[in-house]
Amino acid sequence: MSEPLAGAARRPRALLVEAAARLAEAGVASPEHDAAELLAHTLDVPRSHLPLVGEVGADQVASFKALVQRRAQREPLQHLIGRAWFRHVSVAVGPGVFVPRPETELLAGWAVDAARAVLATGRTPTVVDLCTGSGVIARSLADEVPQASIHAVELDAPAHAWAERNLADTEVDLRHGDLATAFDDLLGTVDVLVSNPPYVPLEAWESVALEARDHDPHLALFSGADGLDAIREIERRAARLLRPGGVVGIEHADAQGESAPAVFTEAGRWEEVRDHRDLAGRPRYLTARRPR
Repeated sequence: MSEPLAGAARRPRALLVEAAARLAEAGVASPEHDAAELLAHTLDVPRSHLPLVGEVGADQVASFKALVQRRAQREPLQHLIGRAWFRHVSVAVGPGVFVPRPETELLAGWAVDAARAVLATGRTPTVVDLCTGSGVIARSLADEVPQASIHAVELDAPAHAWAERNLADTEVDLRHGDLATAFDDLLGTVDVLVSNPPYVPLEAWESVALEARDHDPHLALFSGADGLDAIREIERRAARLLRPGGVVGIEHADAQGESAPAVFTEAGRWEEVRDHRDLAGRPRYLTARRPR
């Protein structure tokens, strides 16, 4: 067991070594990274500037110690620093909203490329983000395809409040509502539909990381016995929202590389149904096109 962090002024390197050891003992997956992020947050400097810091004052050491203790208890890193970075943007996050994952950046990139493809034809793309959560995918689209008409919806009230905060300085049309009935005014006009919905099977409760299980909203995690209830609902809604030739992209669990695309193939109203892998080679999201 590592020694407690001291309350006197300390050198950054010694603090990081001790903190990383404590986080590793607690089962944190990336202890060195998280320790550095917490120290940079405490000192209000970019993480890359930590080697330039000469000494950390006693008050800052105490603040850092408190954050490390909370992280060791598996409170999400993003809750502790108040932000999550995603592609070229960052969003505010905290209790009540799903913390964006790096894996979802690939799905967002697909949506950006699909919107740009529509833009290249001379039309303004209409994009819908279902289950927007923090609003991070919609925010990325607004940042990377500012010409697009972007619409987002979130059912959970606390998460919707975070999305309002994160999208306040954009032109994204954010709504509070159910994905199954949202955007009746856009039926048959949407070019790109994207979603990172809940997809964890209820029986997988014990396998969910503590950071997610104890801190992410369960509405954003669990989706029926097989984890596919929300994806089935999105398939039905996408069939009504998308224009002929429009495309849909949906994230899923790595164990759903066959079952999630099957929702679309078995519906019999989609073409180009494909699954895509993340950077670790795991099945991560499906795409499909409404026939022209």
